[in-house]
Amino acid sequence: MNSLGRILRLEIFGESHGPAVGFVLDGVPPGLPIAQGDFDADLARRRAGGAGSTGRVEADVPEFLSGLYRGRTTGTPLAAIFRNGDARPSDYEDFERRPRPGHADLVGHVRYRGFSDPRGGGHFSGRLSLPLVTAGVIAKKLLPECAFMTRILEAGGEADVEKAVAKARAAGDSVGALVELRVSGVPAGLGEPFFGSVEGEVARAIFAVPGVRGIEFGDGFRAARMRGSEHNDPILSASGLTAKNGAGGINGGVTNGNELVLRVAMKPASTIARPQMTVDLARGAPAELSAGGRHDACIALRGAVALEAALALVLADFALLARSHDAAAAIETPGAGA
Repeated sequence: MNSLGRILRLEIFGESHGPAVGFVLDGVPPGLPIAQGDFDADLARRRAGGAGSTGRVEADVPEFLSGLYRGRTTGTPLAAIFRNGDARPSDYEDFERRPRPGHADLVGHVRYRGFSDPRGGGHFSGRLSLPLVTAGVIAKKLLPECAFMTRILEAGGEADVEKAVAKARAAGDSVGALVELRVSGVPAGLGEPFFGSVEGEVARAIFAVPGVRGIEFGDGFRAARMRGSEHNDPILSASGLTAKNGAGGINGGVTNGNELVLRVAMKPASTIARPQMTVDLARGAPAELSAGGRHDACIALRGAVALEAALALVLADFALLARSHDAAAAIETPGAGA
């Protein structure tokens, strides 16, 4: 199913150039205060208009349809939509016949037997990261002790991200990026071994963000070149505090109380002005494609906050699971401590 979470359960819907995109978030506890201003900071991080981003500028104001009454959640499914106003579907007419290399145009055509909405990528579009970011804001409100820090470490292999993006755009091209996410204040004990691991669930959510190509935790792939004496984190206290953090805050699939650290590789945007080879589906023959329209030169510039949102949703779901386990244990042993 196209959903995320077990207690805090998210579904997103809509197409890039359809009437609206939106989400349904079930499992939000009742009484959580929510105001329009709560979303301003993260939605501004995702908003277009800066150097290297698309020229499509939307209002991106969430319109809540259910689950909110007098500024507080009701406990029933929380649903919101974002109206699409600055759509130009004519920019994408050619992609229905000549799919973009690296994009989901062709696989979407196959998966949905030719009935998918091809405009702007349809349901595969980065536009769908908007409801994800908004839901992530609500998830962060369920994690008051956690502090999130996200930054782009490099773009196209260069530490000067702005310069790398400018060069790619000038060449009619795009550039990938490496994004680091850190979360402090994560309690120990969240997660399950094996199939319910924090790494596994976080990776599943992160890979839902369009353009993600890889993820690593702590030392990540460098651990393959290390010895145990280098990678292991010396334990300093019974609380689990360690002298270093090669594990990235997770042992055995469970958070260990240290800072959660992960890095995500995002690919270059598929839609570029430079000519590319593709296939003409109408003729069944090779064809050249030069994409027009409005597109990002580096999707990580606006996508990094979507990665943060996906991470927050998973952590909030684990936190609610932990609370439910604690509540169940209290019911099973009512006389404990008497």
